[in-house]
Amino acid sequence: MLINTIDYRNEEFWNTLTHAAGVVLSVFALVLLVFSSSKGSALDVVSATIFGTSLLLLYLASTLYHASRNRRKKFYLRKLDHLCIYLLIAGTYTPVTLIGMKGVWGWTIFGIIWGLAVLGFVFKFSPLRKSENLSLGLYALMGWLILIGMKPLVESLSIGALTFMGLGGLFYTVGIYFYVKEKIPYNHAIWHLFVLAGSIFHFFGIYVYILP
Repeated sequence: MLINTIDYRNEEFWNTLTHAAGVVLSVFALVLLVFSSSKGSALDVVSATIFGTSLLLLYLASTLYHASRNRRKKFYLRKLDHLCIYLLIAGTYTPVTLIGMKGVWGWTIFGIIWGLAVLGFVFKFSPLRKSENLSLGLYALMGWLILIGMKPLVESLSIGALTFMGLGGLFYTVGIYFYVKEKIPYNHAIWHLFVLAGSIFHFFGIYVYILP
């Protein structure tokens, strides 16, 4: 990794900036989520806090990783960044399943998604961790796992919630194209913008339509 080339430093500047914006937005999001959920039950507060915290941790880890110029620190921060992706996916599912869906289906999908997140953590410390395709595959599997409960999901959530959550998922998924296309200039920063858009849609879907 040529971390001292001008092109690399320039791209990392934009990679850092795009997700530093995410850190700022996540702080506001966490405050709003906690305040809104405080009108409901303890489960509402816990679910909203998990989602907001997972957002903040993801963008903070990503920003620190891209801002670092120390090879050793960058290695560990990259691992932390990837671990936080699993955390964010599971964190996003938490209010959707426990507040939006509830019941057997909600708790079942909640358990499965957090189980997959733990599996992802283990995977990142296994010999298979170097396989980018396996990582992306697990991210996508977790992201669209909700489809197994589509019927109860549609019955539980409003059209607004379904629309915002669906659009958020699409932005995350389409963004993967730019993530893997390393020959596209600033491909990673573009990926970051798609991730940011996905997070924003999910935030509004949860804040406006799912929380009390």
